[in-house]
Amino acid sequence: MTAFIWLQIVAYLVILLLLVKPLGSFMARVFQGERTFMSPVLGPVERLVYRITGVKPQEEMDWKTYAFVMLLFTLVGLVTLYGLQRLQAILPLNPQHLSAVAPDLSFNTTVSFNSNTNWQSYGGETTMSYLTQMIGLAVHNSFPLRSGWRCW
Repeated sequence: MTAFIWLQIVAYLVILLLLVKPLGSFMARVFQGERTFMSPVLGPVERLVYRITGVKPQEEMDWKTYAFVMLLFTLVGLVTLYGLQRLQAILPLNPQHLSAVAPDLSFNTTVSFNSNTNWQSYGGETTMSYLTQMIGLAVHNSFPLRSGWRCW
C-alpha cells in the first residue's frame, strides 16, 4: 500500500474517533426524545407527519398493532416496488428507455428485496431504470423495514 492510502486510513480513523462522542450524544438525545439543535427545524415536520398518519408519539404499541403496521408497511413496499418495475417504461428517470421488467422477474425481485435476500438474476444497469434503482431497490436495501422502530 502506498503512503497516500495509509494517510487516508489514518485520517478516516481520526475523524471517526473525533465524531464518536458528539454523534453518540446526539443520537442518545434523539432516541430519548430530548430536544436537539435540529428540533426547531425538524420538529414541525415530524409533528405534521404524526398528525397526517395518526401517530401518537407518547403511546406505546402493543404487539398486535405492531404486527399489523409491519405487515401493512411490507405490503405497501411490495406493491410499490412491483409497480415501479412493471411501469418503468413510462416513468421518468429512464434515459436508456428500458422496457418494463417481466412479471415473473418483477415479482422475484420484489419479494427478494422485501425479504432482504436481495437475490438478483438481471444486470441492474441494463434492466432497471434509475428511478427503479433509487426509489425501489435502494430504499429496500437501506430502510429499516423490520428493525423494531416505533411508528404508530
